[in-house]
Amino acid sequence: MFEKTTVAPGKAKHKRKSRYKPRGRQASTRATAEINQLFEGKSLQRDLLIENLHILQDEFGYLDTDHLAALAELMRLPLSEIYEVATFYHNFTVHESTQEAPRLTVKVCDSLSCALRGSAQLQHELSNAFDGQVKVTHGACMGRCNLAPIVRIENQYISQATIDASANAIKKRLSGHEHTGPEHDSLSLTDYLEKGGYRILKDLYARRTTPAKIIEELKESGHRGLGGAGFPHAMKINSVLSIDGPRLMAVNADESEPGTFKDRYYMNTNPHQFLEGMFIGAELVEAEEIYIFLRDEYPDTAQILKSALSDAEIAGLNNGRRVHLRRGAGAYICGEESAMLESIEGKRAYPRQKPPFPAHVGLFNRPTLINNVETLYWLPQILEKGADWYREGGRSDSQGMRTFSLSGQVKKPGVYRVPAGITAQELIDKYGGGMLEGHQFKAYLPGGASGGMLPAHMADIPLDFGTLEKYGCFIGSAAVIVLSDQDNLKDVCRNIMHFFEDESCGQCTPCRMGTTKALKLMQAEHWDQDLLTDLSDVMRDASICGLGQAAPNVLVSLMKFFPEELS
Repeated sequence: MFEKTTVAPGKAKHKRKSRYKPRGRQASTRATAEINQLFEGKSLQRDLLIENLHILQDEFGYLDTDHLAALAELMRLPLSEIYEVATFYHNFTVHESTQEAPRLTVKVCDSLSCALRGSAQLQHELSNAFDGQVKVTHGACMGRCNLAPIVRIENQYISQATIDASANAIKKRLSGHEHTGPEHDSLSLTDYLEKGGYRILKDLYARRTTPAKIIEELKESGHRGLGGAGFPHAMKINSVLSIDGPRLMAVNADESEPGTFKDRYYMNTNPHQFLEGMFIGAELVEAEEIYIFLRDEYPDTAQILKSALSDAEIAGLNNGRRVHLRRGAGAYICGEESAMLESIEGKRAYPRQKPPFPAHVGLFNRPTLINNVETLYWLPQILEKGADWYREGGRSDSQGMRTFSLSGQVKKPGVYRVPAGITAQELIDKYGGGMLEGHQFKAYLPGGASGGMLPAHMADIPLDFGTLEKYGCFIGSAAVIVLSDQDNLKDVCRNIMHFFEDESCGQCTPCRMGTTKALKLMQAEHWDQDLLTDLSDVMRDASICGLGQAAPNVLVSLMKFFPEELS
């Protein structure tokens, strides 16, 4: 039995002091008033956290920690959750309320295509020119690799940037000059309709054609996903249909693979062809709503899509479906489909364990059809012109045409629609205008930063799905980056490994620690190739998603095909 405790005579019973205020950081009265005013009438649902952080940063230029505390109270979320999301994404700038924030944040792209054109020196010169006034930092690939180097000043981009042009743009922004942005030659809804646009979609709505017939046409055409993995499109649609609804659709417009900029080109020049393909896909799986996940680095594209979506909705072309345009916030990992879904839901972009696959348990735990932009872009023409048309034009046993993003040491970098199976040498000579003056072709990356690297004497390999894997490479999103005899290939590998280290989400140890350890080993004058090979094997075998699995590809290619560079 328990003994009863008593209080000695003459001694007061101890009383615990009551807490006079809640634990943790509390928002100031000023911050609470500003947040309440800014978000008056706006939705506060959980999945809009990233959108709301964008609104906050757009208004003030950065994320003040006092404002984050006020937003946490308003959205009824733990401050820790808001803080971890805000600090996960590169494009959010978090500042302590007690510290003075810089008047302006400027980013200089340091991805490979821009690094080849001197972006490191440009960043150094800008930092010295605006010491203390402006925060000059690096930025990952900005999807304008054909115009390298790129400087980003909030939502303004300086193409083929020089120190003088960048400095002048910064001074104008500091003086209060607002950048209105360039005009784009986008095909309007009226012009697209005059060219026969939306006919297939209208036929589908009216059931003059059937979903089964369209899916069969896609299967016959051999149409595959064009975001990197190359999964057969008809098979993906049928997988989504195998699970009872309600279903959703998500579009990955976050082409952040270094060297890739084709989706931006298609969305900017002919947005309605992309939207028609998107609406066809949604109708095929009876998706109730559509979510477009667009790179934050594409503010011009966001305006084009908003206008095009508005026109399509007024014309009734969305068939009553609500379309949500969600901005990313700077995270390469969002190219992985399940990480993108997490970001749309307002969370850190951590890839999910599979199975279940997103086709079955996807966005908000619903069956979800996920496509990238170019995959959807070609749907209307495939269905209008037929499967035979789509298969025409290939080389070396390949079928159809492929869109390549070409950048690096060539005279005419850009987006080129060419026969699938074309070689890198022909792509450079016939479409890229040849090598820059004074540069000799030395090597190329056939699939961006993650697709490996091959020497110039292997530039006769057909570029297509399945043709590069035996060499330890892959075509992926068809981002070809060309290197010359003036490029240090060890520095190229360091640049790419630094990119993957910076972009690792940190969820799994093989990727988080592997990229860091590899980069440290690669800083040495003489590389421990045996240790790097073992480390690469662990990353490939044990990483959760494709980021860690592909991070060593260029490193392994260098050791395999360029031994003279390491001697």
